[in-house]
Amino acid sequence: MTHLRQTLRTATDLVDAGLAPAHAEADVARVAARYAVAVTPAMAELIDAKDSADPIARQFVPDVRELERAPEERSDPIGDHVKSPVKGIVHRYADRVLLKIVGVCPVYCRFCFRREMVGPAAEANLTAEEIDAALAYIRAHPEVWEVILTGGDPFVMSPRRVQEITQALASIDHVKIVRWHTRVPVVAPERVTADLVGALGAARKTVYVALHSNHPRELTAAARAAIARLVDAGIPVVSQTVLLRGVNDSVETLEALMRAFVEARVKPYYLHHGDLAPGTAHFRTTVAEGQALMHALRQRVSGLAMPTYMLDIPGGHGKVPVGPVYLDGETVVDPRGGPHRTDGACVL
Repeated sequence: MTHLRQTLRTATDLVDAGLAPAHAEADVARVAARYAVAVTPAMAELIDAKDSADPIARQFVPDVRELERAPEERSDPIGDHVKSPVKGIVHRYADRVLLKIVGVCPVYCRFCFRREMVGPAAEANLTAEEIDAALAYIRAHPEVWEVILTGGDPFVMSPRRVQEITQALASIDHVKIVRWHTRVPVVAPERVTADLVGALGAARKTVYVALHSNHPRELTAAARAAIARLVDAGIPVVSQTVLLRGVNDSVETLEALMRAFVEARVKPYYLHHGDLAPGTAHFRTTVAEGQALMHALRQRVSGLAMPTYMLDIPGGHGKVPVGPVYLDGETVVDPRGGPHRTDGACVL
């Protein structure tokens, strides 16, 4: 276990911390020159440097395969740009918008679908004028019921800035739901302070937090305490997980993760199929593999612990659930094995 106080941001940092071998430093540096790198102390301490297949390292330590771009991969795999009427806003669905207010994160996932848009050099943080323009867009569109704050990771903002944003959204009557997408409670749990929690509540709206976590080891005691600070303040927390080869592509790992979420009072929400981000082919499973895992998971956990398996259609067409399907014509396919007619008494 590595004990660190500062975030690791360079190939040299990773080698010095024992998280990358010295012979790989040049390759890691090449990746770091292309895509942002950051490994927080909380994540570095979880990495087993003796395990070449460590699932935490796989998520955060650069891999030279990231420089290999498959023909089908895209710089903007889910079509943010084509659905962006003003800078910082993505209006893909009628009743909700993304507000991408910052372009930096406490950690940089090696599979990130916005990897071409985030990082210290991306210049994606909105200026005060751009924030005003984004809020004006929301005010001008009464169909917007929900605002989803993302980026980057909006929890890197100070509590003061979080409060300013929540109060600005609170002034828009037709916005009823404010949702924050973050990895912070897991990767930098110390940032979930009383001041931050209080700032989230300043919205006077219904506030949700969507927590991104991919492996049960991420839900440490410190992470669970950070989650508890949110939930105890009346803020519901839901999960987002990306299905990743070599990280969580086994039913045992997914079961442990989903149970850990529920035990921490986090409702499993989405299991995302890997997007076509550049240099991420080594992470992606097939949809059929994902469906088989969901089928197996259904046999092991209650509905309370089941996420929805989602595919974001490339080009800005939105998310769709991709199964598995348990109804074939008039026959229910029981995940425990064996078909049942829908006119029979069958409880799954």
